[in-house]
Amino acid sequence: MSLGHTDVPPNTQDKIQHGSNCPSGVREVLSLVGDKWSMQIVGALCNTPIRFNELRRSIDGISQRMLTRTLRELERSGLVSRTVTPTTPPSVEYALTPFGKTLIEPVKALADWAEKNYPTMSKAQERYDKNVK
Repeated sequence: MSLGHTDVPPNTQDKIQHGSNCPSGVREVLSLVGDKWSMQIVGALCNTPIRFNELRRSIDGISQRMLTRTLRELERSGLVSRTVTPTTPPSVEYALTPFGKTLIEPVKALADWAEKNYPTMSKAQERYDKNVK
């Protein structure tokens, strides 16, 4: 996004800019919540707590290692809670925290935008690819 783009309000542009003027907290949050695995985990957990293996099966293409790393980072950031039930073997369940649930609305808005605008973006990519060759 260029700084001269007139359709974007200046305050909004400052908040989403990834350059050196972007506050580090904003960069950190966008890095975490903008990650494709984080968003899929938030989506999977939006209705109910889920056990680890069920969560892994529900997210196509995620490795056990990546799921573990992403869940730890979401837990560290206060977005996800982890509950261990002392059974044999132990049962581990993940859920969105009340703070994590505040992400549902913005993530849904982004998903709705993506669904609505994907055809336009896809056509633009095709045009671009034809011109690059």
